[in-house]
Amino acid sequence: MTPAREPIVQVLLPRDWAAGSLVEDVQRGLGSLPLTLPPKWLYDDRGSQLFDAITRLPEYYPTERERSILRTHAHDIVRESGADTLVELGSGTSDKTRTLLDAFTAAGVLERFVPLDVSEATLRDAAAEISAAYPGLQVEAVVGDFTLHLGSLPRGGTRMVAFLGGTIGNLYVEERGAFLGALAYSLAPGDSLLVGTDLVKSADRLVAAYDDAEGVTADFVLNSLRVLNRELGADFDLERFRYVPFWDPSMERMDLRVRSEVPQSVRVPGAGLELELAAGQEIRVEISAKFRPEGIARELRDAGFEVVRTWTDDAGDFALTLARIPAGTDPTPGSP
Repeated sequence: MTPAREPIVQVLLPRDWAAGSLVEDVQRGLGSLPLTLPPKWLYDDRGSQLFDAITRLPEYYPTERERSILRTHAHDIVRESGADTLVELGSGTSDKTRTLLDAFTAAGVLERFVPLDVSEATLRDAAAEISAAYPGLQVEAVVGDFTLHLGSLPRGGTRMVAFLGGTIGNLYVEERGAFLGALAYSLAPGDSLLVGTDLVKSADRLVAAYDDAEGVTADFVLNSLRVLNRELGADFDLERFRYVPFWDPSMERMDLRVRSEVPQSVRVPGAGLELELAAGQEIRVEISAKFRPEGIARELRDAGFEVVRTWTDDAGDFALTLARIPAGTDPTPGSP
C-alpha cells in the first residue's frame, strides 16, 4: 500500500493579514459613498456554517447543480484538460473537488494537488485529509488570497486551475477582467482554467435562491455586521437593519444589501469611522453576477484563454467552462 505523503504548506499571508485587511476594506467601503463591504468578511466561523446551511436549502440550487455536472462530466474534464496538477482557488475543505480528484486518480494522471485558501487552519486540516485519502499524491497547499498570489502558485507540470462555486460572480466586471488577466499571465501554454458560473434565469427563481423562507441567507448577510462588532468594536444594532436582496436586470446580477430601517449613528472605532445612516440607506455586502455562456466565453478570450468546452446540468441552470492558455503563447513568469 502506498503511504500518504506529508503535505507541504506554504504560507504567503502574514499572521496579522486578516486584521489589517479588514480595517483597510472597512475604511474604503464605509468611508465613501455608496457604502459597501467586501463579501469575504461574511465567512467567519459562524458565516461559514450559515453558508453551508444555505447550500442545503431547497431554494438554493447552484451547489447541487454544479455537483451534478462534476459527477457526470469529471472524466471528460480530466481528459480534455490534459493536466497532471490540479489547483483549486478558494478551496476551503475541497469537498466538491474530490469528484475531480477521483477522476484524475482513476485516469492515473494526477501528480499534484494545490489548494489555495486564506484560512490556514482549514487548509491544513483539508490538506491532511486529502493526503490520507489519496496516498502517493503530493499536496502543496498555499495559504494565500487568489486576488494577490496567483503568481506564487507552484509551477511545473500541466496545471488545471479550478475556480468553482460561481465565486467569479462575486467580482465586479472590472475585477473579473483583472483577475482573469492576472491568472492567464501566471499560467503557461497548455495550462487551463475550469470555472463555474451560475447562468441567467428567471428573476423569480434567482430572488428566491437568495431570499429563502427560513431566513438563513438574511442571517448570513447580516453576519457581516456582527463581524465588525466583534473585530472592530462597532456598535451595529442588527435589529435596526433589514436584509434586502434584489435582481439587477441591467447588470444581470443579484445585489445583496442591508438597509438601515431608521436614522442612526454607528461607531466603528477599530477603523476610526462614525457613520450617520439615514432611514432606508443601504450597505452593499455582496453581488452575485449571473452569466450567459457566450458572455463568459468572451471574458475568457479577452483575458487570453481559448475556450475548450462548456458543460451544463440537465436543467441548464449552471455551467462549467474549461479554457486553456493556447500553445504558442509567449512564455510568462508562470512558465516552467
